Amino acid sequence: MRIDKYLWAVRIFKTRSDAAEACKGGKIKVNGADAKSSREVKPADMITVRRMPVVYTYKVIAVIDKRQPAKNVPLYIENITPPEELAKLTEAHLTAFIRREQGTGRPTKKERRDLEKFQDLKI
Repeated sequence: MRIDKYLWAVRIFKTRSDAAEACKGGKIKVNGADAKSSREVKPADMITVRRMPVVYTYKVIAVIDKRQPAKNVPLYIENITPPEELAKLTEAHLTAFIRREQGTGRPTKKERRDLEKFQDLKI
């Protein structure tokens, strides 16, 4: 099975073309080697997917050719990403990024001034 089709089938990428683009961009490795989208995947292969800021690691359990429901994905691939890598997801939110809750709309004039003042302090 082709790696781009496999990554799409186990729901790591939303579309097969996204998976192929990641392969072309050098973001996918199989057993430590760069993978073209036509690379064959076999059981027990280790797949590394670089999605900034995290590098995910997966172990192939079984090969499939059709997209699976999310509840069946653990039957075909195992996520063995180290906890240190997953911690990078929360660290990004702890930096100087300002996060507004979705649906609160645009900032008011006062909130905008406070944001600009905060950003000037960081620079």
